[in-house]
Amino acid sequence: MTTFLIVRHGETDWNVAGRLQGWRDSPLTPTGRAQAAAVAARLAGEPIDALVASDLGRTQETAAPIAAGLGLPIGPDPRLRERCYGEFEGMTWAEIERAHPRDYHRLVARDPEYVVPGGESGVQFRDRVVSALEHLARTYAGATVVVVTHGGVLGIAYRHAKDIALEMPRTFNVPNAAVNRVRIGGRRWGIEAWGDTGHLPEPALDDE
Repeated sequence: MTTFLIVRHGETDWNVAGRLQGWRDSPLTPTGRAQAAAVAARLAGEPIDALVASDLGRTQETAAPIAAGLGLPIGPDPRLRERCYGEFEGMTWAEIERAHPRDYHRLVARDPEYVVPGGESGVQFRDRVVSALEHLARTYAGATVVVVTHGGVLGIAYRHAKDIALEMPRTFNVPNAAVNRVRIGGRRWGIEAWGDTGHLPEPALDDE
């Protein structure tokens, strides 16, 4: 089994504004930078073998102090990006509802086959994330790996480990800069700890 310490990126400007980020980026807020420093201090005491992160700016910015604290390079991995929301990236949910009501209702209904215009379906996203994490588990078999990624990726990991369908409502939290301990061996997934924010100086925003 490979142990993953999976971390959602720190708070960003668009998190605060409630805008979908997807493959687009906004910078970490001052709170987000403080969260990145806090999670780096938290992980500095762990026996970590490797550090992998989504190649998007907000995850790389979060991973930088972690890398410095651990003395490890960041392995950028585009497979760990957030779900691609195509034409809706940069918009709030209210803006999507006004401009694209049919698309909005399919999104909020969690239709797993619905493909966002210019983006991905829930199924396509799930398959990408599961394949990426299982590949990393084989690559780093028996090791402990920090993965810095996105709320949607964490949502897929939780659902896959707990066998929760994509269309089911989310009943778990995905806070910024929380540490989530997931073990993967072959097709066996298990969650050892979820949503650990004890290292953060103040409550973190949940994923949308």
